[in-house]
Amino acid sequence: MKRLNFDVDVIDCEGGEGVDLDILRQKLEADQAHVVKAVCVVHNETSTGVTSDIGEVRQVLGIDLLLPTRHHQIVTYQSIEASKHAKSTRGYFDWGEYIKCYKSGSYWPYTPSVQLLYGLRASLDLILKVEGLENVIARHSRLAEATRQAVIAWGLTVCAKEPKWHSTVVTGVVVPPWLNSNDVIKVAWKKYNLSLGIGLGKVAGKVFRIGHLGYVDELQLLGALAGVELALTDVGYPVTLGSGVAAAQAILSRQTPSIASRL
Repeated sequence: MKRLNFDVDVIDCEGGEGVDLDILRQKLEADQAHVVKAVCVVHNETSTGVTSDIGEVRQVLGIDLLLPTRHHQIVTYQSIEASKHAKSTRGYFDWGEYIKCYKSGSYWPYTPSVQLLYGLRASLDLILKVEGLENVIARHSRLAEATRQAVIAWGLTVCAKEPKWHSTVVTGVVVPPWLNSNDVIKVAWKKYNLSLGIGLGKVAGKVFRIGHLGYVDELQLLGALAGVELALTDVGYPVTLGSGVAAAQAILSRQTPSIASRL
């Protein structure tokens, strides 16, 4: 936003913490002149594995329009009505044109990217028909919990400081001060063909990240955790081989359901 020359008031949070709702509320209540026009929040901070509660943020804001990313939006009827009277110049993306086509039984007023739509359909089939949306969400949750239990078994700590901030897609792992997390990442990649995420910004060299999102299953995660244990051993961290894997297995054996298509 600063690069776009907006006047930005940044609320810094400590690494491992989510959005401070009290500070956000105080700043908005103090803005009696309504100078604040937008609030930008990182929902899932992948550099630390921290997720903020967007539902609570919404309650503080009382918002009409949510722009999660460049490719999807959530709006209210009030914001749609407001767009009808907007005077800003619009080209390809005009809500009015899209809504008009939708009401007539179509979706796009212009030629869309057909190949991307075919890819989207294939992905949605995997999510909705093959595995099921609720099962996808549950899988991410149990893989995340299994990863966190592995981290605890290694004697390390999760970057997210409280359970309410735990991400279900990536876990940040804090290493002791005498160890550079980049060394763990290098060994994992060069020796065991395992790709781990680096620490960014203030946690560079202090954190490595384990991803458990997308099409990742239980056995893939266990293999990755075993690779992390090997890398930790190689860089001199005193870890008992198999300890994290066993802790993760204990979670997965209890929570993993049978595959529906094979019952």
